[in-house]
Amino acid sequence: MNITTKIGASLAAGALAAGLFAPTAANAGDRQEIRTGNCTVGDWKLKVSPENGRLEVEYEIDVNRRGQRWRVALFHGGNRIHRDTHVTRGRSGSFTVRDLARNTAGGDRIRARAIRFGGGQRCRGSVIF
Repeated sequence: MNITTKIGASLAAGALAAGLFAPTAANAGDRQEIRTGNCTVGDWKLKVSPENGRLEVEYEIDVNRRGQRWRVALFHGGNRIHRDTHVTRGRSGSFTVRDLARNTAGGDRIRARAIRFGGGQRCRGSVIF
């Protein structure tokens, strides 16, 4: 085997190995943590997943009733990252809050809280990513 053939074989083996390991590297970012639970009325879902070096936080409230106003807060560790009022909409009577948080070293604890105006219903959840 001459030097040109050896180089060609090495390049082909390298390309094959890169092709075999590429799907694993691409799927490494697909990790997500999802928690669900019941509110005093309705259900909640809290999902955290990586997003361009940060954490995408999604918090969904589903109470099957349109037009309800809720005060929602999201926390990353002890810091509030979101606070706003949201209204249930659509046939499902739900809403989803999306926000980004810093991805810190170690486990990131995300907490979510929603309290209905005038009704006293509450939803609370947490997840460690």
